[in-house]
Amino acid sequence: MVSLGRLIDVWGTPEFNRVAKAELNRLPAGVLPLQQGLKQSSHVSDEPFSVVILNVSETEEELRIKCSVFYAGIIAGCSCADDPTPTGTINEHCEVEFLIDKQTTELSVCKLI
Repeated sequence: MVSLGRLIDVWGTPEFNRVAKAELNRLPAGVLPLQQGLKQSSHVSDEPFSVVILNVSETEEELRIKCSVFYAGIIAGCSCADDPTPTGTINEHCEVEFLIDKQTTELSVCKLI
């Protein structure tokens, strides 16, 4: 489980967006549904991803942070010496919603688009 208690601490302050972006960009890639968001490639690249915050809302139980995630994918070939598949990366994008429980500070992630 990933805990983001720092975001609960800064919620409602001018620092929230800056801290939220930094914390979300530090998440392990495995926490995000990046593989499910691929549209043009077949595997997620090891390159870093970037989170852009679109909207933040609050319920009694949680903070909801809707984000665009920009990352790179690759089209995997057979890796043979004569494989004509290019090894470059392809830009990918998906939208996710981060849900942070106010009591436990635990994070859950939902893929939106």
